[in-house]
Amino acid sequence: MPPRIRLRASQLLARPTFPLQCRYASTAAATTPTSTPPPPQRYPTTQPPSYKPPQFRKSQLHRTYTSLLRSTPLLLLFQHNNLKSNEWTSLRRELANAMRAADASNATHLADSIKLQVIRGSMFAMALRVVEFWHPETTGPSRLTHGLSEAAYKAAKNAQIKTELEPLLAGPLVVLTLPAMSPEHLAVALSILAPSPAFPAPRRRVNPGYHEPAVLSAVQKLMLLGARAEGRVFDTEGARWIGGIEGGIDGLRAQVVGILQSFAGGLAGTLETASKSLYFTLEGRRQVLEDESKPEGKEEAKEEAKE
Repeated sequence: MPPRIRLRASQLLARPTFPLQCRYASTAAATTPTSTPPPPQRYPTTQPPSYKPPQFRKSQLHRTYTSLLRSTPLLLLFQHNNLKSNEWTSLRRELANAMRAADASNATHLADSIKLQVIRGSMFAMALRVVEFWHPETTGPSRLTHGLSEAAYKAAKNAQIKTELEPLLAGPLVVLTLPAMSPEHLAVALSILAPSPAFPAPRRRVNPGYHEPAVLSAVQKLMLLGARAEGRVFDTEGARWIGGIEGGIDGLRAQVVGILQSFAGGLAGTLETASKSLYFTLEGRRQVLEDESKPEGKEEAKEEAKE
């Protein structure tokens, strides 16, 4: 009987397993393809991929400001200086009351949509650049036409020309947004937020709540910077000019009609003057020709009579 060789546990663990490894390696090499195509990128149509993560607060602010700029035909830009919470509350209360009074006098319903909100200047400037320099209708048939897409980011980033409102977007800012082009509501807003000789503040007898210390302190801490109306930027004087249009939007239409009528009347007078001048010139020339032909006819008649 051959002798038995006893092996320790360490020697058993150290036994080579090359054949087993080679066998499994060859099987894996035979079954695994050399290159696998990447999985198709699928995303819901209601939430296309964004260049910036949409869950971040900056992305949400960017979407909010972009929508506000595209849907608001008229906004006022103010700079505020450390207003307290009670001052904001009192100021918004007086503004809402004044807007409701303007609705009652003009038979409109804009008071609930007129908002006074604090904005971040840098994010508002970026959203403004997207609105001004990026036109999704020129990108072709693609779903990636939202404001957070890479195309919108590149269009705003590569724009060499700055917007007219961008130099004012510095420091603590607040905007007043109006959902319609209404000079009447703008005039009331200017009398509440930025009173001036052209737009005086309401008197104490008419509106005693406006003369509370919190409201007056808030008004003193606001400074009007400019306005954006129908895509155009106006300074403080331009904003007051819009608010000072007599009769509101109907008065502005009447002024445009009057200008067109006066222009049409002047054009008709100019054309009539030119035609009259031509007529008198031709008539004078005809008279000259007739006078020149009369003596010659008389001399010929005399010569025939002598013969």
